[in-house]
Amino acid sequence: MTALKLRSALPAGDRAQLTATGLHIARGGRTVLSGVDMTVTPRSRWGVVGENGRGKSTLLHILTGALEPDSGTVQRVGTLGVAEQEVESAGGRTVGDLIDLELADARAALAALDAGAEGLSTGDPEATERYAEALDTAQVLDAWDADRRVDLALENLDAVTDRSRPLAELSVGQRYRVRLACLLGASHDFLLLDEPTNHLDAAGLDFLTQQLRGHVGGVVLISHDRALLSDVATTMLDLDPSRDGRPRVYGGGFAGYQEGRRAERERWAQEYEQQRAEYTRLTQDLSQAQNRLVSGWRPDKGTGKHQRATRAPGLVRAVHRRRDDLEAHAVTMPPPPMRFRMPELPTRPGVTLLRAEEVTVRGRLDRPVTLALESGGRLVVTGPNGAGKSTLLSVLAGRVEPTGGAVRTARTARVRLLTQESPSAGAERAHDVFAAHIGRLVSQGVLGQSETVSLSSLGLLAAADLRKPLRDLSMGQQRRLDLALALASRPHVLLLDEPTNHLSIALVDELTEGLGATGAAVVLATHDRQLRRDVGSWEQLGLGLIEPAPEPVVEPAG
Repeated sequence: MTALKLRSALPAGDRAQLTATGLHIARGGRTVLSGVDMTVTPRSRWGVVGENGRGKSTLLHILTGALEPDSGTVQRVGTLGVAEQEVESAGGRTVGDLIDLELADARAALAALDAGAEGLSTGDPEATERYAEALDTAQVLDAWDADRRVDLALENLDAVTDRSRPLAELSVGQRYRVRLACLLGASHDFLLLDEPTNHLDAAGLDFLTQQLRGHVGGVVLISHDRALLSDVATTMLDLDPSRDGRPRVYGGGFAGYQEGRRAERERWAQEYEQQRAEYTRLTQDLSQAQNRLVSGWRPDKGTGKHQRATRAPGLVRAVHRRRDDLEAHAVTMPPPPMRFRMPELPTRPGVTLLRAEEVTVRGRLDRPVTLALESGGRLVVTGPNGAGKSTLLSVLAGRVEPTGGAVRTARTARVRLLTQESPSAGAERAHDVFAAHIGRLVSQGVLGQSETVSLSSLGLLAAADLRKPLRDLSMGQQRRLDLALALASRPHVLLLDEPTNHLSIALVDELTEGLGATGAAVVLATHDRQLRRDVGSWEQLGLGLIEPAPEPVVEPAG
């Protein structure tokens, strides 16, 4: 009888460790990662964050061994389960093939166990050792339950359960959910997941969160999902720029990261301003010394040549000394990242700014909605996809005519809507688009010249990005411009439809803070779980409910 070969690498359990030290990699002359250190142990949960292009996926490839860093080392003890954003579908592979590949070791262990049992029954002298080895392996992998775990994950992630389905027939999201289910059903020491929430619904998100929190191994989680990071991560790795250009590691989970990042940014801004102030002072000292040198060579009338010659060397030394001081105190620290600043939005106390009465839109918003908004009011519109949240906001903004009911807006009250998607991007530059928008607001009498807001004052786009054509901006940069345009009119009522789409974690936190403090009325529709937690005290309007919700009269918060 041919003995079945078991895999050489079994889960290491408590001995598992994934350690990265001094990782550095550059591509095309640009540093992608530098100075990355991390130690992932069983039960540790690492969240990795950073703007697009900061090397998050590159780090994942280095940790798995798919990519070698230019310098630094990675040590791996134990097994890795990896879910990247794209799952290969070529070669005619099926859902079952993907499952078989992931559970191959569990299946081999059970086959070896059966073979060992058969050997014991026939008196094979080597069967005892083979059976014991197979039993140990099966127990480590919990092989008997592997298929059930995968089936459970497929069901809870709303993934395709038909194992005969070709992967090529599935969407990117469907393939990812199958891959994720396979990993959750296997027994890996470490799970390395790249944006795992992109393709999950609310039930799938809850299931994933539960599985990651209960996983006995370590987790490395690349994500922009603040709720998932808040619920799962115990340690955060921030790849965004810092004062010294090195990544930052924060303990205390997502909350610790938020507090640590805030303190880091404050120190950065303070030190940068101190360097600038010192450089400015020394520049002035040098200019004054140079002026004294010039005037020293042209003394007052009647001053002798000997006195002029004696004075000159001291003035020259003073100029050289101050020039040396200036060079020694050059501004070496990079400017800190921009911070969003909510403009002051107007209020009209005691005035109902906007009222919707029994509003419906045939086929899109079937249940009548009645609401009233005053300055400082806060309203969150909730409901499943298709319930009419975007339609309601468009009706309130005057972009969609209701087929039933009416919307009344107070005279001169300004209402602005931030839609879910950016308009098509062309060759116009961001700065010119914003300037033209401001020009229209002034020429139409919506704003006085003294009421206008400058784009730079909002802290949304860097100076270099302002000069780029819109089509060259990233989705996140276009979204920032959309937000700037909505705020430029300084609305009395601000309507936001999925405002966190494509925005960085830092900007979302700053925007949330600004929304809470503004005097304008704010209506928000979002699926962002963390944002909904952050605005949990706001008035709620549920759409798509079995029973119609009571009319919200939204008064100033607090």
